Amino acid sequence: MFGAFRKIITEKEHGFTLIELIVVIIIVAVLAAVGLNQYAAIVEKSRLAEAKVRIGTMRQLAHEYYMNNGTLTGITYVDLGVGDVCAASGFYRYYLSATSTFVQLLAYRCTTEGKAPNASRGYVYYLQYYPGSGQSDWHCAYSDDGSSCFGLSP
Repeated sequence: MFGAFRKIITEKEHGFTLIELIVVIIIVAVLAAVGLNQYAAIVEKSRLAEAKVRIGTMRQLAHEYYMNNGTLTGITYVDLGVGDVCAASGFYRYYLSATSTFVQLLAYRCTTEGKAPNASRGYVYYLQYYPGSGQSDWHCAYSDDGSSCFGLSP
């Protein structure tokens, strides 16, 4: 009699309970959700490379315009080689805003049109450039609330 009782106590059943499986599934789901958001943010940051290259070219052309004319007054999209449309070949549309002493070279993230996938949340990434002193400042702000993005001031 005691031998059979001892056998029941010492033998373990193999497998997982339903609660254990549910806990593991919940943990995996939370980790996947966090990982997916981080992945999407990293992919979006990598798309900034397009804007950085284009804005760098725009900056060079704006500097040439300033050197030739002594002012930025009158600079146009044609002078910078860009247009203000979301082209099917890019993630951004480009703008400029100029005064006599500085120019803002702006890249707006396409939320419609443009190269797929479009951003779910629009933002503007821009360079404020002073050709007289050579100073330039990078900025980024979300379009909906003006908050900073990618660690840059709005």
